[in-house]
Amino acid sequence: MITVTDKALKRIEHMVEQRGSGLGIRIAVKTTGCSGLAYVLEYLDTVEDVDIVTQIADNLSIAIDPKSIVYLDGLEVDYVREGLNEGFQFNNPNVRSECGCGESFNV
Repeated sequence: MITVTDKALKRIEHMVEQRGSGLGIRIAVKTTGCSGLAYVLEYLDTVEDVDIVTQIADNLSIAIDPKSIVYLDGLEVDYVREGLNEGFQFNNPNVRSECGCGESFNV
């Protein structure tokens, strides 16, 4: 299962509100980078029959495709601000190592 911190939830709500439509976000992994896998975030407009869906608020959900759940089970999504930088942070207990730039990981 995936959990979302209050800060991340507020950011997702804001993003969907600014966009004007959407059911939440979809999180997946793709093969890329120097360590092998990277997180992919996109707006959730439709839920597929095979999606694993977690409701994070009355009107918002996170969807994950079954192929990605192996890498994302136990994931905590946070939103952090550090100086002038801000963005989603993924606290994933399945990660064994990350590349130096922090863009990719392996399990």
